[in-house]
Parts: sequence; C-alpha cells; structure tokens
Amino acid sequence: MRSYNHVGRIKKNNAKVLVAFRTLPGESNFALVVPVASVSDSYHDALMSAVESDEAQTAFEFGEVMFVRFFPDGRPMLRALQADGLLQKVPTDTVLMTPTPNDNIGLDELNVLIAEQRNCAIDDLCTFVSGAPKGGVSVEDIAEIEDLGRDIGEPAFTEKKVEPLKAKENEVLSDKDIAKSYRSQADAMYKEAARLRKEADSLDPIVKKTTKSKEEVSA
Repeated sequence: MRSYNHVGRIKKNNAKVLVAFRTLPGESNFALVVPVASVSDSYHDALMSAVESDEAQTAFEFGEVMFVRFFPDGRPMLRALQADGLLQKVPTDTVLMTPTPNDNIGLDELNVLIAEQRNCAIDDLCTFVSGAPKGGVSVEDIAEIEDLGRDIGEPAFTEKKVEPLKAKENEVLSDKDIAKSYRSQADAMYKEAARLRKEADSLDPIVKKTTKSKEEVSA
C-alpha cells in the first residue's frame, strides 16, 4: 500500500484535508489546510492529482507544488484557493496526518520529528519552503489568513450579498432602520474592496515613494 505525504484529517470530525503548509511564519503552532469537501469536483480532482504526484511527494511542503500548479480553469492553485476562501488556518494539534488508512500521527508530533531531523527549531521549519514565484502569493501572505471562525467540514466562507432594506407593506422605514441598512452595505463593500486591493497588490506590487527629510529640504 502506497503512502502519501500531505494528507490528513481533522481530529474533531474526521474531515479530510490536504496540508498545504505544516507551519506558518511566526506561528509554528498553526498549519494551512485545504478542506477537501469544500472544493468543487474539478478542483478536487486536480488537487488529488497534484498531491499524489512524485513532485508533491518529494516536496517539503505541498504548498510548494501549489505555487506553480494550475487548476483546469487556468487559475494558479494557491492563489485561487486563497481568493475563494478555501484555505483554512488551523492549530497543528487538531490535525491527524494519515499517510495510509492504517497509519496516523498528530501534525504537531510530526513537526517535532521533522525539526529534529533538520536539526532546527519548529519555528524555523517555514524557512525550508521554496518555489514561490516572483509577484505571486507568498508564505507570508497566506500566513495572514484569519479564517478560524468555522470548523473544517462546514461550507467555505463566502461574503453574503447585502440587499437594500425594504419596508413591509403599509409600513415606513425609520431613520434607524435605514442607517442600519447603510452600515451593513458599507461593511460588505469595504470587505470586498479590501479583498480586491490585496489581490491587485499581489499581481502588481505598489512601489512606495521615498520622501526627503526636512533637513535635506532646508539644506
């Protein structure tokens, strides 16, 4: 029976996950995973084909392969999963790695063993990650994901469209109701704008302009 790296399950509900990164920069007690049940059939097939490839099985992290692999629709795997909210940051002690149906080890335990083999601290495991393309999604970018509000196995987070508030028949909206509706719409638009701006910056990073100091101006 062949064993596969980067495959695991959530201890709480046995939901299957693919572990993109076993640790994250500055947060070695967290991992980044892909909940298999949350992706579409075409994405699922592409991910399974990728994780079972020789390239992935010899890679330090599955995320290294996802940096450069593409889904059938032409989207880069890691960037697409990040943009669609299909990556989730979870504590390493909640993940059980399952290289075969009959073998398992806690991800937190596995990280200890790998750190011992590499003669380094667990916090330094992220420094062995390679393959991020220039201008693409970096490990530091994905480490900022804060999707900790749902359990693996629940539907992936998607931003709900906020519909304008409408008064019931024969009723008039109060100023308070209208203000509440405006705030909800503003919050939704702000989150979407922030997401789009981050995606734009990843494609075309903004170069910060340097300003002269007062001493240089007065000299």
